[in-house]
Amino acid sequence: MKKLLLILALFSVSSANSQNIDRKILLKDIETLSSDKYEGRKTGTPGNFMAAEYIINRFKETGLDAYNKDYRHPFTFSDRSNKEIRGVNLIGYVKGRSNEVIIVSAHYDHVGINNFVIFNGADDNASGVAAMLSIAKYFKENKPKNTILFIAFDAEEMGLQGAYSFLKKPVPSRKQIKLNINLDMVSHNDKSELYAAGTNKTPLIKDIIKYADKNTGISIRFGHDEPESGKDDWTMQSDHGPFAKENIPFLYFGVEDHVDYHKASDDFSNINPDFFYSASKAILKSIISLDKNLARIQP
Repeated sequence: MKKLLLILALFSVSSANSQNIDRKILLKDIETLSSDKYEGRKTGTPGNFMAAEYIINRFKETGLDAYNKDYRHPFTFSDRSNKEIRGVNLIGYVKGRSNEVIIVSAHYDHVGINNFVIFNGADDNASGVAAMLSIAKYFKENKPKNTILFIAFDAEEMGLQGAYSFLKKPVPSRKQIKLNINLDMVSHNDKSELYAAGTNKTPLIKDIIKYADKNTGISIRFGHDEPESGKDDWTMQSDHGPFAKENIPFLYFGVEDHVDYHKASDDFSNINPDFFYSASKAILKSIISLDKNLARIQP
């Protein structure tokens, strides 16, 4: 009996530890992607291309599978001056026991260099990409119930172009996509509050993730998703927007705007590392619960 209790205790500890985020790797990824080397990661620039290579290498290290043996999914679009811009979405996946698909996304582009000053975009959105990479590692080591695509979208700052492009010709098929979980600005908040938008449209999501912030050190708040709230409605303010338009349930994790938003001061030195680590754990716990309960929220 004592042996059985010991085994159960060890299993419990192992299970708890398996849901942990590696803080050192998490912070390394955000610090690297928001360094001057990548020159603000503006779509179509050398810095953006280098950031894409970094993410691809991290996909490979994690062991994510690629469609057609390539993580790159290029697309083109026209900017406001009708100049053709080339972007590249990066897609890796973990095959689940089901062919139904959850998409975990985060855009890796930012606004580049303005007046010779680099806008590094640490919170916006090196943070979402870094968290996504850590979450991908968990699901590679712990097979999910559903297939999970991890997408680093490009050209979000130019009008959600990467997400729109993906949905025009999605991999796998559109019918298999059941949920989008989008991470955009998850590392900078002084009140330890992380917002989860999207439950107004799909209320059951709130019930599924309501305890995901327990023992993480932060609080998940709900809101910013009511159509009548004007600018406070975040439904179309990041890459989950095109999914919402397609009536695909979505959940958007992000913080409210802060003093460094879209400024050159959005650097690694100005994020809240403890908050970022805690938020990443809460997001992971949310995705674990949503993976287990996906059937409850299918339209």
